[in-house]
Amino acid sequence: MENKGYLKHIHPVLPVQNVVAALFFYVNKLGFDILFADDPDEPKYAGIARDGIQIHLQWHDAKEWEVEVDRPMLRIETENVDALFTELNEKEVFHKDTKLMNSQWGTREFGFYDLYKNGLIFYTNLTSTT
Repeated sequence: MENKGYLKHIHPVLPVQNVVAALFFYVNKLGFDILFADDPDEPKYAGIARDGIQIHLQWHDAKEWEVEVDRPMLRIETENVDALFTELNEKEVFHKDTKLMNSQWGTREFGFYDLYKNGLIFYTNLTSTT
């Protein structure tokens, strides 16, 4: 029998200018928990989790934001996307035009940017993928 590698999880690393500010946003606004931080006072790298996903936050120098570059965009499959939309909307994290919508590609979703322009899209498939 052939041994084969098996992919189990992915932990995307998002660039941020201030890890403490990013932790505050993700914990207090989006409901994540802090898993770890490399320094309790001035972290440069930290991990957060909510439900079944984990995201890492990594400090990047402010000079990197002087040049327009594309930031990461995460698509996060979600159970009960309507309830999550309501939860986050009550915490006022959205741009005024953020809407929950059914897409042309068969999902119900909403998206917005975090403090550092990293994109977060939360979605539920409307049709079975099996």
